[in-house]
Amino acid sequence: MRWSVLVTAAFLTAACGTTPPASAPAPASGSGASPIAAVPGIEAEAVRLRTDEVVGGQVQVRVTNTGDDGFTVTAVTLDSPGFALLPSTAVTAEFPPGRVIDLPTPYGSPECDAAPLPAEARLSVVRPDGRVDDVRVPLAGDVLALVHDEECAEQAVAEVVDVSVTGLSDDGEAVSGALTLTRRSGDQRVSATALSRSVLLEARADRLPLILDADEPRVTTAVSFTPATCDPHVLSETKKPYVFPLTVEVGGADPVPVDLPLDDAARDRLAALVQRVCGAAD
Repeated sequence: MRWSVLVTAAFLTAACGTTPPASAPAPASGSGASPIAAVPGIEAEAVRLRTDEVVGGQVQVRVTNTGDDGFTVTAVTLDSPGFALLPSTAVTAEFPPGRVIDLPTPYGSPECDAAPLPAEARLSVVRPDGRVDDVRVPLAGDVLALVHDEECAEQAVAEVVDVSVTGLSDDGEAVSGALTLTRRSGDQRVSATALSRSVLLEARADRLPLILDADEPRVTTAVSFTPATCDPHVLSETKKPYVFPLTVEVGGADPVPVDLPLDDAARDRLAALVQRVCGAAD
């Protein structure tokens, strides 16, 4: 009977709720609770546009003027325990009341032993009277958690295996070379299971899945690239012409897309291939 009373009392306490102490931090509008106090008249959210995936290493800090007075932002910094802190990025963005502007903001290398949230945007704000305030605004949104997961998954793969594309040469209406997995550490089985095309080019590996067994230091297969389209609109508008995701699995971990590492010389050769093939098709 005494146990029933205790359970009933606990249920009633939870249902009625309690008022948190005045010193408790207010919940952030993103995930988790933020110890950073809200800044009157300014809200910030981390978002990622499609173009950010192209540029790499940046998100957008979406700043909103929720107050009655205008201000100008002259610098922005992303501050998250899950990423190395970078120097401020200079900007010039005027915010009359109600204005919303996305500020491109780079993030540092991932700190994979730390959670990315809560996070904040550090802003240098010029007030209408010329006064400059350096403010720390709680950063809403779950984008940083998503980016952190992606970056740390790629980092975990890179610690185990090196992916390389070597020996590229012209082969008629294709560019051909070798795709190699080279073990860096451990003895886990590594599998490259799928290779995706870019917007412009089809990529094919002769032998997939390409498996690096526990006792192997290296495994390689032939890889080739051919134009997937000569559409003038695609040729002129594409933002990701030479990004080819390779799906890699390490041991029993989830598959991770890793972009093929192509240096400037490789990209130049692929660009020349597109020009050669699509120019001949005109």
